[in-house]
Amino acid sequence: MGKKQKTKEEELKAEEAAAEETVEEEELPDTEIIEEDEPAPVVEEEEEDESLRDQFVRLQADFANFRNRTQRERVELYQRANEDLLLEILPVLDHYEMGLQTAEQHDADKAVVDGFKMVFDQFQNVLNKFNLEPIDAVGQEFDPHKHEALTHMPSDEFAAEICSNQVRRGYMFGDKLLRAAQVVVSSGPAEAAEGAE
Repeated sequence: MGKKQKTKEEELKAEEAAAEETVEEEELPDTEIIEEDEPAPVVEEEEEDESLRDQFVRLQADFANFRNRTQRERVELYQRANEDLLLEILPVLDHYEMGLQTAEQHDADKAVVDGFKMVFDQFQNVLNKFNLEPIDAVGQEFDPHKHEALTHMPSDEFAAEICSNQVRRGYMFGDKLLRAAQVVVSSGPAEAAEGAE
């Protein structure tokens, strides 16, 4: 009986070992199949990573362009707003300057004239801080980019094509012409003008 039990035990062990081998054999093909399928997902992942990197780089470039465009538009808007405001203020400055000249010509009270001069100078200093520069045209050669000719008149004091009188002061806003100076342009001495006719 002892041998029969041992044989039965050996047979059971042998069957278990055979069953384990069968299980291992069954697992091996699954493992091999998984190993064969792995390279395809790695390639797909690399392609997907590359695609995501490309999208990220494009988004960064788009955002940088957007930021630069927004900053440029903001500066242009700021400049345009300043130009509009200054164009509205310039006629007031012109009238103030004419009133000051008239007061000086009619011998107004010196203290009042000096007070108005101080205010006028302060006003011009504020405008200079915003990069607004007056164009002094009298005695300068006529420049159609800065001057607006109202008329030609003979002048003994100025040669031909020189601004002899300034009717309205012009202004530059930085490098840009904000308002052209209105001028009277000399056509030369009166005798030369008569001789040409």
